[in-house]
Amino acid sequence: MTYLGIEHLEHFHGLPVHTPEPSSGALPAADSVAWRLVCDYGEDAGFAALWEQFLETVDTTRVRALVIGAWWHHEYTPFDPVAQLIVSHADRFPALRALFLADVVGEECEVSWLKMCDITPVLEALPSLEEFGVRGCGQKGLALRPLRHAALKSLRFESGGLPGELVRAVTASELPALERLELWFGSTWYGGDATIEDVRPVLAGGLFPRLRHLGLQNSEFQDEIAAAVGSAPVVAQLESLALSMGTLSDTGGEALLNGQPLSHLSLLDLRHHYLTDPMVDRITTACAPAVVEAGEAEDDYADPDDEDDEPERYVAVSE
Repeated sequence: MTYLGIEHLEHFHGLPVHTPEPSSGALPAADSVAWRLVCDYGEDAGFAALWEQFLETVDTTRVRALVIGAWWHHEYTPFDPVAQLIVSHADRFPALRALFLADVVGEECEVSWLKMCDITPVLEALPSLEEFGVRGCGQKGLALRPLRHAALKSLRFESGGLPGELVRAVTASELPALERLELWFGSTWYGGDATIEDVRPVLAGGLFPRLRHLGLQNSEFQDEIAAAVGSAPVVAQLESLALSMGTLSDTGGEALLNGQPLSHLSLLDLRHHYLTDPMVDRITTACAPAVVEAGEAEDDYADPDDEDDEPERYVAVSE
């Protein structure tokens, strides 16, 4: 997947993503690829038929990674039936270690339009799952209930509007093996009502003792996140930190500089930001030898002839 935009996954769980075609001939070994299932707009058969064909033609006992793409044909139908299929056939996937839901790009459906559901039953049905990702917004049903999952190492929510209730469910869950957590907060216009208080339990440290990468990204309150990170105990246990894709400005940059050292990190990701060049230079120098990835600053949107016109800043992924 290319950075700072939503593109189809090309690799997942260390495997190349493969989309089987009806006329593709011989299939790759079941455990050699991440299988991507996507409905063809030109066919009348629904996802249930596609799923059944997959079960019949691939040795699912050896499948290690699964990616669910577009699951509808003509209208954006809810994800619930797809989730139910995964849950009802979970015993057919004893080797499954990675699952990504809604690998859908803007040409197929905007992230804020995806009709998602409560994905808790999927996680509960797959207790050996190590990597889980999902794309979607709170306005269209994306939800999670607190749960215990002993095997999960990587949890990723790509959202243009992440609901606070979902974030609170993550922090209320028991995930003793979790090493990577990425939350894309998104915009209030698309149901993103999470706040800095919702992630305080993560920032306090101890909640996920094995956590090594934390992504608090795509946020309209990125400066507030940066200020909280400055004194967050969890930072000491991290190897990499992503504060990218949001509205980070020099205010947040100054908070990072005034906070705890970040030089122990291998990577600080700040891409898609509104920092000035001098601030980027200061952060880069202060964080050495950690690598700071910043790229070019985003443009502020303001009328140069209007002294009262405040610049507008946008997250990378919203609609």
